[in-house]
Amino acid sequence: MSEVNRYQTAPEDRIPYFQQFVYGLGSLCNNLLPAALGCMAIVLNLGLGMNPALIGTILALPRFVDAIIDPIMGYLTDHTKSKWGRRKPYIFVGALLSGLIFALMWQLPAGHSQSFYFWFFTIGSIIFYMAYTVYAAPFIALGYEMTSDYHERTRLMGVSNFVGQFAWVAVPWFWAIMANKTLFATPVQGARSLAIGVGIFVAVVGMLPAIFIKERFYAIAEKEDKADAPKVAVSQEIINKFSNFFKVFFVTLKNWQFLKLCAATFSVFNGFMLISGLGSYVIIYYIFGGDQTAGGKYIGWFGTISSVATFCVIPLITWISTKVGKRNAFYISMGIAMLGYVLKWFCYKPGQPLLILLAAPLIAFALGGLFTLVGSMMADLCDVDELENGQRREGMFGAVYWWMVKLGMAVALFMSGYLLNWTGFDVALGNLQPARALFLMRVFEIGISIATLGVAVLAISTYKVTEARAHEVRLELEKRRGKAA
Repeated sequence: MSEVNRYQTAPEDRIPYFQQFVYGLGSLCNNLLPAALGCMAIVLNLGLGMNPALIGTILALPRFVDAIIDPIMGYLTDHTKSKWGRRKPYIFVGALLSGLIFALMWQLPAGHSQSFYFWFFTIGSIIFYMAYTVYAAPFIALGYEMTSDYHERTRLMGVSNFVGQFAWVAVPWFWAIMANKTLFATPVQGARSLAIGVGIFVAVVGMLPAIFIKERFYAIAEKEDKADAPKVAVSQEIINKFSNFFKVFFVTLKNWQFLKLCAATFSVFNGFMLISGLGSYVIIYYIFGGDQTAGGKYIGWFGTISSVATFCVIPLITWISTKVGKRNAFYISMGIAMLGYVLKWFCYKPGQPLLILLAAPLIAFALGGLFTLVGSMMADLCDVDELENGQRREGMFGAVYWWMVKLGMAVALFMSGYLLNWTGFDVALGNLQPARALFLMRVFEIGISIATLGVAVLAISTYKVTEARAHEVRLELEKRRGKAA
């Protein structure tokens, strides 16, 4: 299980800092769109009076559509042939379309029924997520192929995760902007204007990776496709493509190393989503005895400190990975997060709210380390897949990876409400919640978090693409088909 650093990054494998930053800006757009949609949805309830149950349905249905079309988009971008490449045309068009549609879907007309708003926004959201997938799937795949170097991939994902993190810092302030009566007459008007700003930002900034980043593996992928595709009639070619999609999809799902990365991400991220709301209830009802104003203040501070800490975690884990390898860096990151959750149990003390802030920097290692390291490991796995199957399939790997995460996220969000009910919490009791409910909320939050982090560590412990193996694979590939330009 040991992993020793053996190889230094060659100058030709270095990604220019400008290109790293541009890819990070793409990650910022990739994070901003779904985050903004989820945050701004509160306007449907508080601004238009929609039933919260309908809003939940509006948010859930498009995510299932999004999850279904992800693998299709991944396959398309892997097999596209154009003079601009197989990723860049989609990224360029996807940025424009998703920014435009996001702005338009929030131009909600006043004076209509809940049924009208339900269908207006549901249809708009489905169209938006289709455009968003056109952007997101090839963008993620582009990151996997920007360098062939084991460590430079981690540095790239570190920069990407760091810049993309700004979306999660900005979005919590969106309600304050929309509800600001100095700026807007109503929150609905605020949502219309804010959506236009977000849409323009995404349309302009989101296309930058398509303009400034080179697809290093396009020529290689084109040769592999030609070698694997004999000339046939157009009708037969369509049938072959349709059949090949399912073949590639299931081959991806049979890759055990890929499934280990999916399991680790599924466990950490969806475990976080499952219990994310419980922490807020513990702060409000256990530490502050039901005082929502005081509790809300510390919930906000905990989130702010977590975000700031994540900015620090990303470069630290990136550096650690170059010294001890990705797998060992993953152990360290998840281990520190586990300690953070253990500390959180002892820091939950009524009358001493400042203590809970101590755990935030340690817990930040979970997501900060996860997306920095797993993204880099996925790029290594794409090389192994090419060696075994003879094709570059970054698009399919990235799409199926996020397809599994999104489905898990939908299940986690669905189960979170039941989890709160199982504790015995009753909102009608206010500050008179039973002691058992307050105890179980803490047990579930801390226990599930530690358990899911442990599952992720177990999944990665048998992941076989070490630094040495990645280097061997690269040499074999370059001997067979030459170096990526």
